Amino acid sequence: MSASNGRMAQFFLRYASPLAGLRRLPVVGPLVSRLSAKLVPRDTLAWVQVQRGPALGLWLRLNPRTGRNYFEGGGEPEVQAALLQCLKPNMTFYDVGANIGFFSLLAARIVGKGGRVVAFEADPEVAARLREHAARNQFPEISVEETAVCSRRGKVFFARTDPAVSPDRGLGHVIDKDEAGAIQVNSISLDEFASTNTPPDFLKCDVEGAEVDVFRGAQRLLAEKRPGILCELHSRENRRILLEEFARFGYVCKALDEQHILALPR
Repeated sequence: MSASNGRMAQFFLRYASPLAGLRRLPVVGPLVSRLSAKLVPRDTLAWVQVQRGPALGLWLRLNPRTGRNYFEGGGEPEVQAALLQCLKPNMTFYDVGANIGFFSLLAARIVGKGGRVVAFEADPEVAARLREHAARNQFPEISVEETAVCSRRGKVFFARTDPAVSPDRGLGHVIDKDEAGAIQVNSISLDEFASTNTPPDFLKCDVEGAEVDVFRGAQRLLAEKRPGILCELHSRENRRILLEEFARFGYVCKALDEQHILALPR
């Protein structure tokens, strides 16, 4: 990307909301849409620094049309607050479903050079961006595992998000069978991974509905290492199952909002 295009992308990140309002106007709207598509194509990515919040100053390569929340440092504030509360220097953090790595980067800042961050991301394209983010921010303590986390090691089908719907492909998820647009990716369980790597002191799980399967493959981890857990829940049934599961292992659960729970060992 040229310097001028990069500046235009940053302009979009700052002023996307007012421009969206203009697009709804009868005459001006189509002109604004055509001009914006020409100046900043939909697949544009631009390097920018987070403007505020705990991630202030971190570099991200964002899509100008969808990345404003990250750019402003406002992505899921309840998750950011929980990481600030629970992570400490020298800890090991697992980011299960890391996407482009916003929370992995924040965690790396908190745990420091003596800590470790393991970022699991199944989508190859997204994992590549995550590696770029770790390198640009000079966080060698982040290791990227390009694999899905499930209840077992093997291969699973992974539905990638249509970039026309989500340019950052942030809604990809494991599926039961092959379907149009799906890819096959490696999978591993947390128990198996932690048996040959440093187990986590704390982990975040956001896997777009596959969270029950993730913790079916973490029974030994929950019983022995007992890490703190921040989990996004994508259905009432998943909430019920996991609250019962965490209680069975002696965890105390707290709702952070309608979707996120914080589970800490007694």
